[in-house]
Amino acid sequence: MTQLPSGADVPVPAQALRVAVAWRAAPGTPEVDVSALLLDGGGRVRGDADLVFQGQVQHPSGRVRHLGRSAPGAPGDTAADWLWLDLAHLERGVERVVVAASTDEGTFGQVPSLDLRVTDPEGTPVAYAAIGEATTERAFVLGEFHRWEGGWRFRAVGRGYASGLAGLATDFGIVVEAPPAPIPGPGYVAPTPVPGPGYATPTPVAGPGYATPTPVAGPGNGVMGPAVATAPSPVPVAVDPFSTDFRPSVHQGRGKETVHCDPSLPPGWVLLEIESRHSISTTIESCDAHGRPEGFLLMAYEDDVRARTVALVPRGRPLSLRVEADTPWTLRVLPLTHARRFESLVEGHAHDLVVYDGPPGVLDVLHLGASPFTVHRHAPPSEPEYDAEDRELLVDEIGEVRVSVPVAGPGLLRISGDGPWKCAVRR
Repeated sequence: MTQLPSGADVPVPAQALRVAVAWRAAPGTPEVDVSALLLDGGGRVRGDADLVFQGQVQHPSGRVRHLGRSAPGAPGDTAADWLWLDLAHLERGVERVVVAASTDEGTFGQVPSLDLRVTDPEGTPVAYAAIGEATTERAFVLGEFHRWEGGWRFRAVGRGYASGLAGLATDFGIVVEAPPAPIPGPGYVAPTPVPGPGYATPTPVAGPGYATPTPVAGPGNGVMGPAVATAPSPVPVAVDPFSTDFRPSVHQGRGKETVHCDPSLPPGWVLLEIESRHSISTTIESCDAHGRPEGFLLMAYEDDVRARTVALVPRGRPLSLRVEADTPWTLRVLPLTHARRFESLVEGHAHDLVVYDGPPGVLDVLHLGASPFTVHRHAPPSEPEYDAEDRELLVDEIGEVRVSVPVAGPGLLRISGDGPWKCAVRR
């Protein structure tokens, strides 16, 4: 069958399928372990059970299983690790099944002729994707099955991870426990940092609700005035989390690229607006401090996309985004003042971000599309010391939707669907 290039996808039958991650046997080739991750509409696992691999060989639903590795042959023979999945009977909460591979004993630069093969139970080819030249990667997302217009499609991916299966799993919401810290022995004293040349005491990064403390006059502190025994507690300054302003920027690319935003962007929310035409899919992912994708902000499968979503600029580092489309795309990074605002009624189409300014109430939602429809609410953190934001999934349905859900008050509503929608609030 025709090889799928990275990013291309094909329809696949909604039935039981076998998936082989294959390579050519050779001396010194590390063992390759295949795994499957079952993802919800937000691109995340719902729990640890949604990872199927050699240590957890069957999903609780029984619809995805790890079949094991074929016996190694002579050098030059094909070796493979196998999965079985039943697309026809996967529960509705599963929107994607990601097929991944990892190795603990080396890198994929040592694995020759790595590819992925999908067949029906009789062995008839369904899809095939070869992975390009690998180097230091220790894990790969090879491909994914995703729902589309009532059926299923398979998409070739080929995204590598130098951090191995742990880094890959973390990107899809699986918490990987860190090794325990060493236990101090008798006589242990915690080291004290020693200031060296050029050392400066770090300055706190201002965020929502932060107020610069006022120096209190006292002996020896360099502030003139009478001695003061105790300093009053700093009074937080009220900050509108929706009104941070900055100069908009425009980024253009094609295919899969990482966008490094202006380091001067203030911490907090920014509005992302993306346009692409005639692409199979258009996605935006946020990246962690190491540039690894950590969460989907947008997943659009329309032919022509003009969509809006939100990103959170982290404190202490620039915002990085992974943007992917098959055709040229344009991304704009805008202040939230460019977003639509409403108090009682708003209408739109497909993917948009709106600011709700009203009090608590009931959100009545209507969606007239055929694909998954979600509404997320983003709100300022209830505990600014610990949380970057509060995020809540209000609606997660498929197709035509008529539903009412409580809304806790002002916040950002990130709406994603494939058809016209309407949101109204009742108090």
